[in-house]
Amino acid sequence: MGENPAKSHYAQLNQGEENEMEIFGYKTQGCRKALCIAGYILSCGALLLLFYWKPEWDVWANCIPCSLEEADIVLLRTTDEFQIYSRKSVTWISVSAVIKSKLDYLGIAEEDSIFNEALMKPSLQVKSIQVQKIRYVWNIYAKQFQKVGVLEDHHTCSAIHAKFGSGLTCNEQNIRRAICGPNSIDVPVIPIWKLLIKEVLNPFYVFQLFSVSLWFAEDYMEYATAIIIMSLLSISLTVYDLRQQSVKLHRLVESHNNIMVTVCRNKEGFQELESHHLVPGDLLVLKEGKALLPCDAILISGQCIVNESMLTGESIPVTKTRLPQADNLKPWRMHCAEDYKKHVLFCGTEVIQAKGDDRGVAKAVVLRTGFNTAKGDLVRSILYPKPMNFKLYRDALRFLMCLIAFAAIGMIYTVCVFALNGEEAGEVVKKALDVITIAVPPALPAALTTGIIYTQRRLKKKGIFCISPQRINMCGQLNLICFDKTGTLTEDGLDLWGLLPSERNCFQDFHSFPADHILPWGPLFRAMVVCHSLIVWEGKIQGDPLDVKMFEATNWVIDDSSKHHIEGQGSTHATVVRPGPKASSASVEGVIILHQFPFSSALQRMSVIAQEIGGEKQVFTKGAPEMVATLCRAETVPSNFESKLLFYTAQGFRVIGLACKSLQTGRQSTDLTREEVESDLTFLGLLIMENRLKKVTKPVLEELSAAHIRSVMVTGDNIQTAVTVAKNAGMISPTNRVILVEANKIPGSFLASVTWKPLEENKTEEYGSLEDDSQTERRIRLAVGSGQYHFAMSGKSYQIIAQHFSHLLPKLLLNGTVFARMSPGQKSSLVEEFQKLDYFVGMCGDGANDCGALKVAHAGISLSEQEASVASPFTSQTPSIACVPELIREGRAALVTSFCMFKYMALYSTIQYLGVLLLYWQLNTFGNYQFLFQDLAITTVIGVTMSFTEAYPKLVPYRPPSQLISPPLLLSVVLNILFSLSMQIFGFLMVQKQPWYSRTDIHSACLSVDSHMENSSSVSSLGLGLHGMGDGAPNEADNGYKSYENTTVWLLSTINCLIVALVFSKGKPFRKPIYTNYVFILVLMGQLGVCLFLVFADIDDLYSKMDLVCTPTSWRISMVIMLAVTLAVSFLVEEAVIENRALWLLLKKTFRYHSKSHYKRLQRVLEQDSSWPPLNETFFSDSVAISVDENMGGHSNPTFDSNEDTL
Repeated sequence: MGENPAKSHYAQLNQGEENEMEIFGYKTQGCRKALCIAGYILSCGALLLLFYWKPEWDVWANCIPCSLEEADIVLLRTTDEFQIYSRKSVTWISVSAVIKSKLDYLGIAEEDSIFNEALMKPSLQVKSIQVQKIRYVWNIYAKQFQKVGVLEDHHTCSAIHAKFGSGLTCNEQNIRRAICGPNSIDVPVIPIWKLLIKEVLNPFYVFQLFSVSLWFAEDYMEYATAIIIMSLLSISLTVYDLRQQSVKLHRLVESHNNIMVTVCRNKEGFQELESHHLVPGDLLVLKEGKALLPCDAILISGQCIVNESMLTGESIPVTKTRLPQADNLKPWRMHCAEDYKKHVLFCGTEVIQAKGDDRGVAKAVVLRTGFNTAKGDLVRSILYPKPMNFKLYRDALRFLMCLIAFAAIGMIYTVCVFALNGEEAGEVVKKALDVITIAVPPALPAALTTGIIYTQRRLKKKGIFCISPQRINMCGQLNLICFDKTGTLTEDGLDLWGLLPSERNCFQDFHSFPADHILPWGPLFRAMVVCHSLIVWEGKIQGDPLDVKMFEATNWVIDDSSKHHIEGQGSTHATVVRPGPKASSASVEGVIILHQFPFSSALQRMSVIAQEIGGEKQVFTKGAPEMVATLCRAETVPSNFESKLLFYTAQGFRVIGLACKSLQTGRQSTDLTREEVESDLTFLGLLIMENRLKKVTKPVLEELSAAHIRSVMVTGDNIQTAVTVAKNAGMISPTNRVILVEANKIPGSFLASVTWKPLEENKTEEYGSLEDDSQTERRIRLAVGSGQYHFAMSGKSYQIIAQHFSHLLPKLLLNGTVFARMSPGQKSSLVEEFQKLDYFVGMCGDGANDCGALKVAHAGISLSEQEASVASPFTSQTPSIACVPELIREGRAALVTSFCMFKYMALYSTIQYLGVLLLYWQLNTFGNYQFLFQDLAITTVIGVTMSFTEAYPKLVPYRPPSQLISPPLLLSVVLNILFSLSMQIFGFLMVQKQPWYSRTDIHSACLSVDSHMENSSSVSSLGLGLHGMGDGAPNEADNGYKSYENTTVWLLSTINCLIVALVFSKGKPFRKPIYTNYVFILVLMGQLGVCLFLVFADIDDLYSKMDLVCTPTSWRISMVIMLAVTLAVSFLVEEAVIENRALWLLLKKTFRYHSKSHYKRLQRVLEQDSSWPPLNETFFSDSVAISVDENMGGHSNPTFDSNEDTL
């Protein structure tokens, strides 16, 4: 009983999805709300601000927990590691205005849909919340919030045809529209005042406001004004940038919000309406011309050709076919498995061509509307980006916390010193608060952002666009890159190399292209003519490059212009192919392509039903040879099929299998299922295509290998072709062995087996090894013993291993280099598995079937001609992998720049903090202009120019550290703080021991020098100046800043800031040498010149303004010597200790420190295991699971093994 309320108080939203959240119910309580309002007033709004930053505290303070059913406020929490809270109010939607009569109500009451289950009776209201632009309604029966704006997943294929095939009634449409809301991806342009308030309420700016108020109270007018100007500039730039993004996004989506569409109304015929009135379940009629899709829809009749470049970045037209009318009980998406997208038209894509079938015009059922659509999802991913979990950002917060703790110590010290000296309470508080503003550098976030902005600008110049700037630093940590093969490592286009026809289960003579003799008309030629999904678009044949090459080789043409009369079907709009002017003489006028089953990554094939004009119907199938062979009658497949296939794939050719069969007359082609069509086929032969490597591929992969960055190939192609390409590209060196890992499910049981086989190169044309088995075994064992081996596996084996041998998967991934026949889902899964092993994974692909993997990877790089593909964080306009090392170089440079900036900012604030605390000992501090000079003229300028240093052109075989809390970095900061502290204390104490020193008379030094007649000319003029001031002296002393200690400490600390800027500006190995950053060097030289001028100048007005006092030249030289010693010591320590990689590696070895990365631990475990990898052995899923599990681990691969552990 006690458990129930807790259960009903909490639930999960979008369970199992990427945007999964926990939801808690709360009810507002009057007395709590009144207390909070009193708190807001008494705290002058500070409590309200705290609640704005922490919405969960707001809910906990104002409300009491209750069941979700009774809740008027809900608290949402993300289920990821960040656990971000958000607060939402529950609203009520009234449907009573739409439901006018009881008949209307009965019409909806029969439905088993959310629209009926969410309706409260008799009030006819629906309870809803809106989260990240998506509306959820309360399901009264299921007692949970459910998403609306989507067609329910439980519908079967036949139910979709039956229920929605004739359209919704007007009344059903109205009810659905009231509950779902409009079908629009509405991104309003955010008003400037809203952006301004949001930016100003950032904790950083609130801290700055506190600082500025304090400085005004202490009359630090100039510096406070300067900070206000800088903050306003920074806020203005940010607001301008956000506003531009908002306008850009608004323009991107507004075109799709109001398109005129035709819908089919049940019993009322066709109706034209604006697209924002569409609801899930509406029947959309697709006209023949071009059209933009305003929603996601399932095609239920006809065929469409769509340009999906907006979603995938790939401009190849995609063919969509109608949803089959299967009578099984599976939901439609499960029935279609990975192929469901072949029937779905996505919002934002362009329909190039819509063809009707024997049922009439092309029609589609609206599947998703508004922000639930594919385009809405992309827009939401821009509006609500996933937070990045990177050690640097976590460490940055810890670092700020340390500074605040540091400041707290200073505050206690300040209170003690000033209180014991009898200062007023108000003054003591001001001085204590001042310490916080000095210890925590207000310019830190701005300084870090500038580095990323410069890097982004440099990448843009190189044709690499970035939509997620915070990922740039992550690129500096990448140590494994997954590459797609076709179009990424190899040329996009394929060249037709040859044909190997097959007749009566024997391969015939090889036919090469370009051929001397013309290919005769026959089934194989017919297959080449019709088995494709090409269209004529804008006067050109468009489609998959493989299809284009195959069709062009036939010299036929596509006649796409007219309707054709087909027996038994009347007039239909089908594609017809005819012999072209250069074609060989064919006995037919043309061939009509009646129906298509488009290519599917999951099924690895495509099929068409075609009919010669005046002839019989035939099925033609093409796809992966292994797959096509399984669909053919065994007696038609040549006995040497496998050896021939291996012979060509081993040379790196792309091989396609072709097959056909005749169809019995009487059945409509559109009534046939794919399973019926693709069975009992006759094998026709192999189509052999050459897929050349891009020129840059090999050098780039060699560069990555030299930098100890692992390269992995993830492709949809044949495994042998993939292995050959990997060898040609240098991913697998000639001396290394490839071990093929094959996993199979055992028929009739839940068990599975996995086998390790060495993959041998073919030496003869007919595949077969000439060496005897014992020799081969010995040679492979030798290679394997030294760790020089790579695993290769197919997508099917990967899936089975992940399910049945999950304990083996990490071991296989450590040396897995080729993953072939991988579906898009498996590619994403593979990237995630690598990430679980603590690899920083980059993914480089063409953006189409790699979308998921590009989004999941730490850095996804899409090779697309578009400026920015929303599919991935990075887009390279140059379609080659040369962008990968470029991105890693820039990422490493950006990461090192961030560390330099952190160290510099930490030191600058600490130097100033130590100087102020020293002077507090004498109840003194720096003057306004002294602060101003340090903060503005020194630090701000350095902060802006330090990041100009470009990336080093060569990739070194180790990575920069990934965290701030690493021993070298901490040691560097601590040692430099000690050097600064020592120098300042030494100067502070030594000046008091000088013979001319006087605590009360600030003119004693120069007067005493004057009496000794040293430096007479300058000093006498100084003396005259001092005496000439007359009344000026007492006024000068009144401000309380001038003292010998102040002058000494300020000059030492100011030049010390320049010293640490120089020492921390790292060049090689990740950035170019510091002298190449000309602006920074000129700035440093200029600042040093001004500082030395201040040290040695004797200009009264200047000294007076800067609150400095005159000291003897000998003391000034002593200060310069102190600074020179500090520079020498600091530089020496940085170079000889901090940057000495060999020393840190020796220390690691001495103290037996090992990397905590999962993959490194696995490597160490398996280095001791002589039985790994097993060769020519088979494991079964139940028998070996326990014994292998004891040795959970991985194996070392010296090619990629390096001392790259973060220091």
